[in-house]
Amino acid sequence: MNNVLYALFRRLRVPLITMILVYAGSILGFVLIPGMDDQGNVYRMDFFHAVYFVSFMGSTIGFGEIPYAFTDAQRMWTLATIYATVIAWLYGIGTILALVQEPVFGRMLRRRSFVRKVDSMTEPFYLVCGYGVTGSIIVRKLAKRGIRSVVVDLDEGRVDAVETTGELQFEVPGLCADASLPDVLDDAGLQHDKCVGVLALTNVDQVNLSIAIASKLLRPERMVISRTEEDVTTANLLSFGTDQVVNPFRVYAEYLSLAAHAPYTHLVYDWLVNPYHRPLSSAYQKTKGRWIICGYGRFGSALYREFDEDDVDLTVVDSNLSLDTDLPYMVRGKGTEALTLSEAGVEDAVGIIAGTANDADNLSIIMTAREMNKKLITVVRQNVHANKLVFKNSKADFVMEPGQIIANRVLAHLKSPLLPVFIEQMQAYDDVWAHTLLNRMNSVAKEEELDSWSVKVDDESSPALMELLNSGGDVTLGILLKDPRDRQQKLSAFPLMLHSDGTYDILPGELDLLKPGDEILFCGKSKSLRRMEWTMNNFNTLHYLLTGNEPTGNLLSRLLSRQ
Repeated sequence: MNNVLYALFRRLRVPLITMILVYAGSILGFVLIPGMDDQGNVYRMDFFHAVYFVSFMGSTIGFGEIPYAFTDAQRMWTLATIYATVIAWLYGIGTILALVQEPVFGRMLRRRSFVRKVDSMTEPFYLVCGYGVTGSIIVRKLAKRGIRSVVVDLDEGRVDAVETTGELQFEVPGLCADASLPDVLDDAGLQHDKCVGVLALTNVDQVNLSIAIASKLLRPERMVISRTEEDVTTANLLSFGTDQVVNPFRVYAEYLSLAAHAPYTHLVYDWLVNPYHRPLSSAYQKTKGRWIICGYGRFGSALYREFDEDDVDLTVVDSNLSLDTDLPYMVRGKGTEALTLSEAGVEDAVGIIAGTANDADNLSIIMTAREMNKKLITVVRQNVHANKLVFKNSKADFVMEPGQIIANRVLAHLKSPLLPVFIEQMQAYDDVWAHTLLNRMNSVAKEEELDSWSVKVDDESSPALMELLNSGGDVTLGILLKDPRDRQQKLSAFPLMLHSDGTYDILPGELDLLKPGDEILFCGKSKSLRRMEWTMNNFNTLHYLLTGNEPTGNLLSRLLSRQ
């Protein structure tokens, strides 16, 4: 606010001085010039009447001559004063209008308004740095869950999009500024008590690194999630305790590698992470055999490492392969020509990955390859979000868009820190186990979106459960899966993992007893979470689910009925 006032008064210094001199001279003139009263006696106007007359005359209101009719000399001075004050006012107003229209002053006012909105926030919020494809998806998904966000982006058009989009249920403050600057992060609420996490999602690794460093130095306990595209930056971010680092190329490489050697495990992962998961029938595609990778850049090399670890047969196609590149099977070329694809063995391959940095080349590769092998599994990399419509109609089996991949991975972590743990631990099981789990998930979600969430047994999240446990009662995991509207019906959900006393129990049973501090990861339909919250927060609902009876009114009767 001090900067705004300083800029305002600095620009208005000359107009204000001009206004003061004009008004002072006008008032002094009316005091010095003699007038005449109604008796014909000489009268001199005092300072009070002079200030009063110049004030309404200078603003062109014009109440009349006071306290007596003016003499010719006073009227001549009045004419001079009228023109002088009007010019002074026009000069001052013009300066103010010019100042308001200046971009710098407008940014200062918007920043001041932004800071005021952030300071007044009373609900938990995430600080989202970068409102591109990834940031917009995350802010929108958080808003659907009733979680607030604050956005910082260097692109003014993106910040304007935050305010103009109609998909958000409430106002999201946005600031056009460089998020790598600590004072910008501070204004955006980094040290605000209600800020629960910082998401560094810009498309520049060094900016994300600066955001993460500033966040960990100013508030070490604050959760920080960052995106990156370089292995060096990833190692740097992890070295000082960044909570999660998402590299879209590495993440998607792991995702596709699962599809190649463990299709059912891959589909479980897909259903838990992607909001619009692939159908169950897609797991029956033939995925074992030779894969062709077109493009050996960051994406292609990450894919090659993941596939090679799982002993998948690979052929790499790239026009920039150097002579000293040590790959067992490689073909030099773009992959857009039938001759190059034929040399790579596309007729006998099971899948092809178009992973170059050019969207037109990627689409050309899969279209040419599909003509040569109708049964080919096609994976295409989408580099520009504006091409979404074309890629959607390309009929590719997998479309890799970095922004969407990062958003899905970050949202999985925000929904529950247990979800990444479960995904990591489930890969220790075989594909038969994953097939059984997939059938169970399919019976719950059908064709609808499968959601996941975690609940914690503590005083803040589940006061009803804690009241019963503290009084000596027992609560089984199955109680949370009963429908609070009809205890004979079950919710469309089931537990994936129980975290208790530092141990993780995969697919726990419904008869497992809950203890204070336990955390359970569930998956199912979103509406089941809202009904589960009734059970955890309302003692009357919990009493009904345990006994089938309506609860009694006093505490003593409730304790006796429990026994």
